[in-house]
Amino acid sequence: QVQFVESGGDLVQPGGSLRLSCAASGIPFSLAFMGWFRQAPGKQREWVATISSGCSTNYADFVKGRFTISRDNTRNTVYLQMVSLKTEDTAVYYCNRLPQLRSSWALDSWGQGTQVTVSA
Repeated sequence: QVQFVESGGDLVQPGGSLRLSCAASGIPFSLAFMGWFRQAPGKQREWVATISSGCSTNYADFVKGRFTISRDNTRNTVYLQMVSLKTEDTAVYYCNRLPQLRSSWALDSWGQGTQVTVSA
């Protein structure tokens, strides 16, 4: 059974930083393209970043230079380090598996996500 458990979300001020984690199970994690998505209130879920098994990365334009995706295959965990956060980054953040590095759609069902709120 595929499962993603996201954590690390919080309330943070604009300009602040957060590190999100996602523990995956039920998939061949070390071989998988893993990514982060987010869904803001009233908006569709959107792709944020992807990392390959070899740690190549791909980012949405709106997070380039601010967010960094990484992975630890020994822990079946993918991370999203976020700096210089903006109010428009407020959303529920989810991780999932993707078909390839340049994809922006997910392969599996969603976890519960983790809430990131950027507000003064």
